[in-house]
Amino acid sequence: MFVIVLTYLEPLDVVDRHLAAHVEYLKKQYEAGIFIASGRRIPRTGGVILARAEDRDTLQEILGQDPFCVHGVAEYDVIEFSPSMAAPKLSWLLES
Repeated sequence: MFVIVLTYLEPLDVVDRHLAAHVEYLKKQYEAGIFIASGRRIPRTGGVILARAEDRDTLQEILGQDPFCVHGVAEYDVIEFSPSMAAPKLSWLLES
């Protein structure tokens, strides 16, 4: 499992120009079962994505398709972890 922390490299007016395309990209990754949760950082300096991918290289390829990446709007810090505990309703997140 991965936590991806996005940090904007451009002012918000530039970020907002690419936001609709970024949201469509997110929707596709949710449909593919890759992304589990996502949202804006507070204050709005970037975002956070919780993802499941086969491996880090596969995830990097997926992130490379994000319009924010394509247009140099954000950089990504990818943190891989193996969840060992979860709330009962989220027990499906635990890897065997």
